[in-house]
Amino acid sequence: MNILLIGTVDTKSDEMAYMREVIAAQGGRALVMDVGVLGRGGFTPDIANTDVALAAGVSLQQVINSGDENSAMILMARGATALAVQWHAERRIDGLLVLGGTMGTDLALDVANALPPGFPKVVVSTIAYSQLLPPDRIPPDLIMVLWAGGLYGLNSLCRSALAQAAGAVMGAARSAVAVHFERPLVGMTSLGSSAMTYMKTLKPALEARGFDLAVFHATGMGGRAFEALAAQGRFVAVMDFCLQELVNHLGGSCVSAGPDRLRIAGRAGVPQIVAPGATDMLDFPAWSEGPARAEGWLRRDHNRLIASACIDAGMRREVARAICSRLAEATGPTCLLLPTHGIEGWDRPGQPLHDPDGLAAFVDETRRHVPAQVQLEVLDAHINDPAFCDAALRVFDQWVADGRVAARPWAGAVA
Repeated sequence: MNILLIGTVDTKSDEMAYMREVIAAQGGRALVMDVGVLGRGGFTPDIANTDVALAAGVSLQQVINSGDENSAMILMARGATALAVQWHAERRIDGLLVLGGTMGTDLALDVANALPPGFPKVVVSTIAYSQLLPPDRIPPDLIMVLWAGGLYGLNSLCRSALAQAAGAVMGAARSAVAVHFERPLVGMTSLGSSAMTYMKTLKPALEARGFDLAVFHATGMGGRAFEALAAQGRFVAVMDFCLQELVNHLGGSCVSAGPDRLRIAGRAGVPQIVAPGATDMLDFPAWSEGPARAEGWLRRDHNRLIASACIDAGMRREVARAICSRLAEATGPTCLLLPTHGIEGWDRPGQPLHDPDGLAAFVDETRRHVPAQVQLEVLDAHINDPAFCDAALRVFDQWVADGRVAARPWAGAVA
């Protein structure tokens, strides 16, 4: 097992050397990449900081002269990312381990995000899982370990954290199984079955047609993984039926998949059947007061972690326009299914988020702004009705028959 171990050897020689020893004791080999710019460390790394700078298209002296430590680390992050991606493609590394404070963590997130989902990645950080980390920069499969008591120098507490991190990446690298697609894969977004039920019907229906289905929980990280895999060409088509993360982004919630939600698959030309599932609510941490925009809106606590607020008609029109503008960027086949009787389980009559006027506003605004190149299917149904699944399968089957959806799997592997 070859583990790419990244850190600033100039300031963290003892810590880097210790993790290298732990990896070696477990039968692995650490390829140490030095991203420091202050001077020489206590040992010679496998990849010098000069090589990292060159991979960024500059010299180390140019990095040093770039202005300040932030600009210098951004350049080193660019070089480290380029080298990591290259070595992953060449199958020279089996896992990633990065050590850092705020500077090193900033770099680590760039490198980890450039590697595909499923590739083992561990970051030892003084700000592990901190609110300083924007959700849209955290890779959906990242393992983080708090670098407790280790800001300066080794001690028993620090060694314990470093050893656990080294063991975690070695264990993940040994156990990782590359995902080979034996059947063409369809990507789908949803929430739990109390809100969305279409996946229960569509999974066996797609499998009967010779396809596999991967369903992503649209609570931020799930949407990021879904879009990343779509961008890499892993899906022959997507059924993007839960756009709740887009509402969160527009409403200022941290439960977001980032600003490019509903753009990436379309830009990549992936055939996409889209529906506005759960776009009537803004999700936020249940332990918080929620975004300022949600003040006064009806609130529903799903559990102690996540809560929802029923958005008003004005925001529902805003969401409709955002969906339409993003679908206009798509370069592949795109169909929008528009259920006019409801878009998630809690908006039916008698349920806590029932809002017929808001739904009517959303439907009206969508019909006004849907792009001409998007196939619009207005459904006299709720998103959880059998008629919705029937409509999705009709479109999908037509696209398969037309050759717009490939009936063969992607030939590579995820990790």
